[in-house]
Amino acid sequence: MAVYDLEEQDQLDDLKAWWSRWGNTVSAVIIAACLAVVAFQGWRWWQAKQNDEASTLYGAVSTALRSGDLAKAKDAVAQLTDRYAGTAYAPRGALLYARMLFDQGDKAGARTQLQWVVDRGGDDEVRDVARFRLAEVQFDEKAYDAALSTLDARHADAFSGVFADLRGDILVAAGRPNEARTAYQTALTKLDAKSPYKIYVQVKLDAIGGAPAGASGGTAPVAGGVPAGTPAPPPAAASAPPAAAPASAAAAPKP
Repeated sequence: MAVYDLEEQDQLDDLKAWWSRWGNTVSAVIIAACLAVVAFQGWRWWQAKQNDEASTLYGAVSTALRSGDLAKAKDAVAQLTDRYAGTAYAPRGALLYARMLFDQGDKAGARTQLQWVVDRGGDDEVRDVARFRLAEVQFDEKAYDAALSTLDARHADAFSGVFADLRGDILVAAGRPNEARTAYQTALTKLDAKSPYKIYVQVKLDAIGGAPAGASGGTAPVAGGVPAGTPAPPPAAASAPPAAAPASAAAAPKP
């Protein structure tokens, strides 16, 4: 028994010595791990709370858009962009509000909202939609160089067709038909082959003399203009959001 007592005492002494050397480090690691878990759970709770509150405000903007209540939309968007700028709802709310402002004739206000989305929107697709609409507003204001510069920004390939088409419209208005033909030809090659929108682009291209020399691709010119039964082309691009742009970017994000 005495032998076992001595062995146990040696083990206890070794454990005490080890703890004396490493105990503080082990305790610090355990405390840090516990704090990290608590912090992570707290961050997830805070994020969920932020998204819930931002979702409510986005709903208010959507409701205001349907009812035409500009004051209500302004208040909701101000809170979204000030307190919930990091959520996916803020740039989408700003897009809706920009549309309201433009429809009400406040082009400067619409431009400010769209520029905020371009600068602060976290989602690339949402920023591309904002760039397109910002270029439309600048086009409507006859700020052709600014609009072209906006379209020059890097964007997803899914937007290349509509960006090139709008570029063609701007170049035509700026009196640069040769460059416009190239832009329309690019639009024809980038738009989906089955998209009826290509008919309107082709009509615009034909109206300024057809494809540039050496160009290939696109669709065949339409004899005699638009075929019978084809609906009239859409109004000027600046008067509404881009119909050909992916619709998912303007949809309400999931919390």
